[in-house]
Amino acid sequence: MTSRRSSTAIYLVVLLGMSSALWAQQTKTPTLAQILQRLQENVDQYQAQVPSFFCDEHVVSKKRPDPQHEGRITDSTFRMKRDPTPDVHGKPVLEESREIKMVNGKPAHGEYLSGPTTVTGAFSGGLALVSLSQQACMRYTLKPIKANDPQKPITILFTSVRPSEHSEDCIMQEDLNGRVQIDQGTMQITRLQFHATHHHITPDIAGVWDFAIDYTPILLEGKSFWLPAKIDVKMVGDLNNYVIRWSLDATYSNYHKLEVTSRILPWSEAPAP
Repeated sequence: MTSRRSSTAIYLVVLLGMSSALWAQQTKTPTLAQILQRLQENVDQYQAQVPSFFCDEHVVSKKRPDPQHEGRITDSTFRMKRDPTPDVHGKPVLEESREIKMVNGKPAHGEYLSGPTTVTGAFSGGLALVSLSQQACMRYTLKPIKANDPQKPITILFTSVRPSEHSEDCIMQEDLNGRVQIDQGTMQITRLQFHATHHHITPDIAGVWDFAIDYTPILLEGKSFWLPAKIDVKMVGDLNNYVIRWSLDATYSNYHKLEVTSRILPWSEAPAP
């Protein structure tokens, strides 16, 4: 009789333990709304706190068929600078620019990258593509989360609403679909990719646009910010039945805070008028 009661007690304890584990697992699995809220908080924190910075940008771009641009390697200093004056909506303004240093291993002489051979906006607004602020512009779908595998990233699929439903607040003003991968531990986006079927590559050419960006944590001013480590772009357009292909592989490294220093010269060292 005593043994039977003991077995029953152990059985109940096991059941309670299993129930507690299942409950913990359920409560730890976030909903789509909770994840979007967290991503929005990340975006707001990034835009409010990221300092002006610069880094090394290494770009391998190709345009085919085009003998002059079959392969081009560009090394630049990329900068993102905070504008002290917010925009008309009171939001921070983050300005992107780059200074070309080398082209195909030779010193640059005033070269300027434009059009399909460069990327703009990935640093200042890329993370906001999947967030609460874009819910009116995108349809989000959360893939099932494996809570028992914290190393596996969370995946959210997204599809843009019809162009007629786009507002001026939509970051992307074209039809596209894609996905983001989110680290379960930090709830930060580690990879963003999308596919657009009708992108205006140049004023005369429209075509397919595939874009992917990998983020990595960077320490600036003692704080961690998730910034681009690698960007891949591929585009295919048609001009009078003439197929043109572009590709761009960019890597970013050696991040540093952008600082402007000044020194007040004593009167004896001041330059002559």
